Amino acid sequence: MQQGPRVVVIGLDCVTPQILFHDLADEVPNIRKLMSNGMYGDLASITPPITVPAWACAMTGRTPGQLGIYGFRNRKDTTYEGLSLVTSASVKEPAVWDELGRAGLRSVLIGVPPGFPAPKEFPGWRVSCFLTPPSAKSWAYPQELETEIVEELGDDGYIFDVPDFRKAGYDLVLDQVFKMTERRFQVARRLVRNKPWDFFMVCEIAPDRLHHVFWQYYDPRHPLYEPGNRYETAFQDYYRFLDREIGTFLETLPDDVVTIVMSDHGARPMMGGLCFNDWLMQEGYLAMTEPLSGPMPIKDAPIDWSRTAAWGDGGYYGRLFLNVKGREPQGTVEPSNYVALREEIAAKLEAAPGPDGEPLGTKVLRPQDVYTDVKGVAPDLLVYFGDLDWRSVGSVGNPSLYTYENDTGPDGANHDRLGVDASSERVHRLVHGPVGLGQVHDRRDALPRVPGAGHEDRDPRRRRRPPEPVQGPRVLEGGPRHEHPSDRLRRGAADEERRRRDLLPDLAV
Repeated sequence: MQQGPRVVVIGLDCVTPQILFHDLADEVPNIRKLMSNGMYGDLASITPPITVPAWACAMTGRTPGQLGIYGFRNRKDTTYEGLSLVTSASVKEPAVWDELGRAGLRSVLIGVPPGFPAPKEFPGWRVSCFLTPPSAKSWAYPQELETEIVEELGDDGYIFDVPDFRKAGYDLVLDQVFKMTERRFQVARRLVRNKPWDFFMVCEIAPDRLHHVFWQYYDPRHPLYEPGNRYETAFQDYYRFLDREIGTFLETLPDDVVTIVMSDHGARPMMGGLCFNDWLMQEGYLAMTEPLSGPMPIKDAPIDWSRTAAWGDGGYYGRLFLNVKGREPQGTVEPSNYVALREEIAAKLEAAPGPDGEPLGTKVLRPQDVYTDVKGVAPDLLVYFGDLDWRSVGSVGNPSLYTYENDTGPDGANHDRLGVDASSERVHRLVHGPVGLGQVHDRRDALPRVPGAGHEDRDPRRRRRPPEPVQGPRVLEGGPRHEHPSDRLRRGAADEERRRRDLLPDLAV
């Protein structure tokens, strides 16, 4: 049977269309050439647009609800024990490389999240991702691949991430994002030449770190931007460097390769933060056993669970959890009142004002409206403060509901819904219609802007006609998104009853 073309995916974490396709297009001639010879467009991320679940969804064709992964951290159970970190073992659905492996095809993965710990078995070669701690004793499969990488880089050493990047210092972070990118692509060039691969994917986390640390120095829309600042050209300098590394990498690829450049989500200026748990206290949904002496993480707060109906978690979006009787250990919310209380809180959040007294523009989503399946311990509400202009601050005991300081360290950017997608010319002969693109631009044929599909449709199994044994999942979630989930927030009484029973199946409702 004839073998289809090989596929290379270059993942650029947090790269946003406005930067790559517009503002800095002149700085990236190699990527621009790929765009002009093929097709490119905005790629709709998942809900919520968060790094780890976004990459996992893109490579499995599943939604966060189907994977039970809603962020970098997730509730491991319905106790109050806090959140657990995602690992490579958290993804239970087969990814594209698993399906290829079943057909005897081999893959090379470098830095693809979630990639730590390194697997004990893998159909090819895998280098762990930014989740790898400095103390990790093993970070690649097979283990001799570690020796090969050390040999390639010499004394320089491979860099998984910039440790504590929000607090590491601007000059150190800037130095590290350049070195990290240089060494990652050096390793990629070696492995693309000397491994017999069918699928090759490298993910670079450095753009994400650059955006979060330096966005306020680049974007005039940011409230902290000052013209002529010391780091004003950091974005231009980095993207120019990144494009050179990508260009050198592309020169090593065989002629029969389909090349895809994509990101997991975009970025936008962070206008501030809303202290989610302080808001819940103000509204009477969260109570403490004693007065708070100052800001503290919600996990350390003296919560009076007997008087608490809801609590929240911080991050680039907010997660609200209801304290449901029969689900949580000291639940207070009657299951029969679950839907009404959730709607009450959602309405208050969407109407909540910003510091100027005007509505902040918050969007509130219910997992059951966003996902066809909801696995794991999902948030009861997903909250986009200011429609992602504002961060959710999870600490409690803050002096104000609004802050312009991030509780986990300085951060100038929030995540945005749209990432990027650029594919090589050969894709035109392989793809029937605009698969996986938010908006498609075809330079050669002058195609109109076509509404496309979501991030989970970007599974590369849709890029090719593989040998017969590679069927992939029977169902790949996604498809056109013509309606924002918040527009479907309120349903009829019968629909709400069904949803409540689906959400709390083991409770008397």
